[in-house]
This record gives sequence, C-alpha cells and structure tokens, in this order.
Amino acid sequence: MESILSFCFAVMITPLLPTVIQKVKAYIGGRQGPPLLIRYYTMIKLFRKGSVYSTSTSFVFKLGPVVGFVTSLMLLFFFPMAGIEPIFSFHGDVLILFYLMGLGRFFTILAALDTASPFEGMGAAREAFFATLAEVTIFGILILFYRLTGSLSFNEFFSGNHVINLMGEYGALLILVVVALYIVMLTENSRVPVDDPATHLELTMIHEVMILDHSGPDLALIEMGAWFKLLFYSAFLSMLINPFHADNVLLNGLIFYAVVTFIYITIGVVESVTARYKMNVVAKFILMPFILVFFVIILTMGVIQ
Repeated sequence: MESILSFCFAVMITPLLPTVIQKVKAYIGGRQGPPLLIRYYTMIKLFRKGSVYSTSTSFVFKLGPVVGFVTSLMLLFFFPMAGIEPIFSFHGDVLILFYLMGLGRFFTILAALDTASPFEGMGAAREAFFATLAEVTIFGILILFYRLTGSLSFNEFFSGNHVINLMGEYGALLILVVVALYIVMLTENSRVPVDDPATHLELTMIHEVMILDHSGPDLALIEMGAWFKLLFYSAFLSMLINPFHADNVLLNGLIFYAVVTFIYITIGVVESVTARYKMNVVAKFILMPFILVFFVIILTMGVIQ
C-alpha cells in the first residue's frame, strides 16, 4: 500500500515541481512568475481541446506522444521514491528502464520526422546525437553502481548492505558521479545550457522544435512525459545526496521531496545565470560527465575486488 500511495503522490505532484523552476527564474529576474498551479490548469485546457493532424502525417505521429508518455510513466513504477519500495522491482530493471526511455525518444523522433518538416527533422537529428552522447555517461554510472553493489536494480541501489549515498563508503568519489548525473539530467530534459525550453526560434531549439505540430491531448501527454522524466532524474539525484533516513515514512518523504525541490531550484538558478551553449560546445559539455564517471571507475578498480 505504501508503494502505491508513493507512486500516486509522485504522479500528482509532478506538474507542480516544474513551476518551481519558473518561479525561481522569475524571482531572479525581478518578476512575479506564474501561479504554482498553472500547469494543472494547462493540462485541463489541453485535454478539453482536440488534436489537429496534418494530411501528411501517419499513425506514427499519433503514436509518438502515447509511447513517450507511457515509457516515462514506467520510470515511476520502478523507482523507490523516498526510499519506499517501488511497485515493481527485479534484478536488471535499470537496464530495462533506460532502454524504455530510449524507446520513448525513438518514437518522439519518428513522430517529428513523420511531419516532413525540415525544422523538426533538424531538431530530431540533434536530439538523437546529444542523447547518444549522454547514454555513454548513463551506462558508465550503471557499471560503477554494479561494481559497488553487485546489483542492477534501483531498489537495491538504495537499500541493503551496500547503499549508494554520499555518506557511504565511497561518498567522496560519488560527488563526481552526482555532478555527472546532474549534467545528464540537464541534457536528457533539454534544459539550459544544452537547450532552452522557453525559446521559440526553430533554428536553436532541439526538443521543443520536434513537438511544434502536436496539439491538444497529444501535447499534454508529451508535457506530462517530460515532467515524469525530470522527476525521475531529480529523485535519482536526491537519493544519492540525501544523508537523512528516518524510521518515520512521512518524515522520510518530507525530506526526500525537500531535496527534490532543492534540485529544481538549482535548475532555475542555472537557467538564470547561464546562457545556452553553441551547438559545437554542447557536445563537449555532454561528454564531460563521462570523463568524470570514467575517472571514478578507474579510482575504484583497485579498491573493489
């Protein structure tokens, strides 16, 4: 029952957290920002509308938002939010989940290409290229965590005798992993400095340009899928850096979501003080976390037998 309640709460709070980023950016810019519940209103408005489809698109265009939403939602089924055991868990689930994210991205790219728009094709090519670079870091982190715990399950990463945490045995080295994962989070969720979700210039957009032709419920599913994925990466980081684990479930949940909210605040600060990088610099920026993770793997080779 705790697992189901934790999952439901995570789904319900997902539209609220991205607004924190906007509020932080507005505060730094001397503005008031949107209401905290603005995304709930937006979802209701989009679901009440109808979707518009071009005569040049096929069923692939309609399938893209659905697959992207479902694959992102699956992440919350397998992740131990606030240390609570997830609804589903098995050895090797981390590999399945990251491949599911790749499947969702694949169908999003196909849907963009199905429109026959050169701008969306350009965004799809950039998305595929940058995601490929980020996956190298992701699987480097999984290899490291497997060496530390002997497991390939999110639930076992943060429970048992070999908990992965900054306060654990390899906490000093995990600082580099946290930095690397934070950069991957910005990349995978199309945030500054890799991409700017607030821009409306097709030549500079990556993810946003791929969904220009989506509308109504389809656009709502895409937005919700993006929020689920951002929450997943933020929760992943929160479990790594959160040093407090109380016996009380409610207190644990409060601390966990406080850390998650702090991560969203840092995203808002980063987007306020950093400009989007040029395309030729983005690739170097995305490869930098792999260097950090590879360095950590080398350092642990002589320690872990």
